[in-house]
Amino acid sequence: MEANIKNKPTLKSSEPVSLHHRILNEVQENIVSGKWQPGFRIPNETAMAEEYGCSRMTVNKALTQLTRAGLLVRTRKGGTRVKAPKSLSAALEITNIEKEVEDAGKEYSYRLLSDEVREPTPNDVKHFNGMKSDKIRELTCLHCANGRPFCFEERIINMDAVPEIVDVTFEKLAPGAWLLQKVPWNTAEHQITACLATDIVADILGIA
Repeated sequence: MEANIKNKPTLKSSEPVSLHHRILNEVQENIVSGKWQPGFRIPNETAMAEEYGCSRMTVNKALTQLTRAGLLVRTRKGGTRVKAPKSLSAALEITNIEKEVEDAGKEYSYRLLSDEVREPTPNDVKHFNGMKSDKIRELTCLHCANGRPFCFEERIINMDAVPEIVDVTFEKLAPGAWLLQKVPWNTAEHQITACLATDIVADILGIA
């Protein structure tokens, strides 16, 4: 797939813009604007040199600079492509709370607060992205560091998706840790929100 370079200088200056900087700015603009998406193969050096009326060395200098800046990736057989941002290419990482506490040099402890099997509510179905679920298991537990509240965990599990959970007790092992050990993770939706603790949660965490 080929593309023409956007022929509009991005430097606002009364001084003449060198071809090197013109190529640099216009390629960067195509990437930042989203015109060239991650993985897009940009025109080769010969085509760009012809487009700008310059030598391949000038084009190479600009592309090398953009590669060092992390905007492009260059391979011998694959050509030059737009590099995916780290947030898109990073491997999925699920936090293990016990390990987090121990890595901080503190003693970890855990307490199961509630464990209920019930029918899903419309809000549960929404969180499961419409996935079928006849029964869900809702658990709440408290993670502590050196005997003090560290993290309150509320876990809602689709029992149709993880049928083996029906025979598991969580008196000694937290549901999040069990899922990390037993269930292969391939895709996940990770949402982070901030909210005020309810009176019950605030009391559990000792912040009431």
